[in-house]
Amino acid sequence: MAGIIVKPRSRIFHGHDWVYASEIRKTFGNPQAGDVISMKDFRDRPLGTAIYNPNSQIVARRFSRRKQKLDLEFFTRRIGQAIEYRKSAGLDPELARIVWSESDALPGIVVDRYGDHLVLQTLTLAMYNVREVIVEALVEQLAPKSIILRNDAPSLIAEGIPQEVALVHGENPGQFIIEANGIKFEIDLLDGQKTGLYLDQLDAHAAIAKYAKGKRVLDCFCNQGGFALACAKAGAASVTAVDVSESAIAQCQRNAELNGVEINAIAHNAFDYLKNCEETFDIIILDPPSFTKNKKTLSNAMRGYKEIHLRGIKLLEQGGILSTYCCSHHATRELFLKNIVDASVDAKRSLRLIQTHGQRLDHPVIPAIPETEYLKGFTLQQMPSR
Repeated sequence: MAGIIVKPRSRIFHGHDWVYASEIRKTFGNPQAGDVISMKDFRDRPLGTAIYNPNSQIVARRFSRRKQKLDLEFFTRRIGQAIEYRKSAGLDPELARIVWSESDALPGIVVDRYGDHLVLQTLTLAMYNVREVIVEALVEQLAPKSIILRNDAPSLIAEGIPQEVALVHGENPGQFIIEANGIKFEIDLLDGQKTGLYLDQLDAHAAIAKYAKGKRVLDCFCNQGGFALACAKAGAASVTAVDVSESAIAQCQRNAELNGVEINAIAHNAFDYLKNCEETFDIIILDPPSFTKNKKTLSNAMRGYKEIHLRGIKLLEQGGILSTYCCSHHATRELFLKNIVDASVDAKRSLRLIQTHGQRLDHPVIPAIPETEYLKGFTLQQMPSR
């Protein structure tokens, strides 16, 4: 088997599973993009088996510490282990991310389950090349009515994977309704804009809804209205939901009708809405898409977060609650919290932290691979003037 020799002091010797080009001493056996390779240390000792792509920033991703093939037995076993973990964590396996890439030792594979229907993403070339085997393993484990391959992420370009959305098993389910936390959502896995729901935020939806009864709520970057619906269902006095996407707002309105609640859904740029809004609110939720995908744009991203935090804080009523989230790995929990503090200082307001948030247990974090932790959130309450 072809492979690579890894330099001393590389991250893989500290528990990580990635190898960058700068960490490779040499290759042997002429490995090709998409190959399964062996890895050795600088003393010729085995480090395990990895998938290889010299065209990617991450050249090798280890998926086993022993010799291993990407065959049906392997995928059936690993997917079965991923499902069992979610069951043991008390999650509903019918509505969950059942495979989360490196966190389930399946680098580049993401699988979301919505009842009888699955959404598959293959984000690394080696896994894309064996996608039919992955589909076969999923069918064996879960017997789904449909599997949709949703390979439309921009990161695929660097891996050399064609962007596509396709039905790879069963029949197109079309639009259908699922229920999460007692709230109904209409989703379209094949033709919709997203891969269904933001499953990683389901716990946060329920957590914020506990504060909402009788309150005036603003949900910015609302997408399909997860936070807005949860707050309306919990008895909020009024709920305003804002998103720049007209299709997302239309979906939010349909979801509100499904649940028999009223939401003032507005198609508008959330930055501009916060800047020009003349109302105040008891609860403001800020859950934007990632403002940065790399370290180069981190400072610009933090300026964006600072702006929405400053404007959001200024729209809070006395004793109001700000719940804000960041889904970029590069903006650390500490940096994001400091950003909120800096905004509160500029707004001349004092905030106290009442709850912290992270990704749901179906998006497990591997401490040795910090990139597996991306979502962080803080819920804060404005303190009385002093």
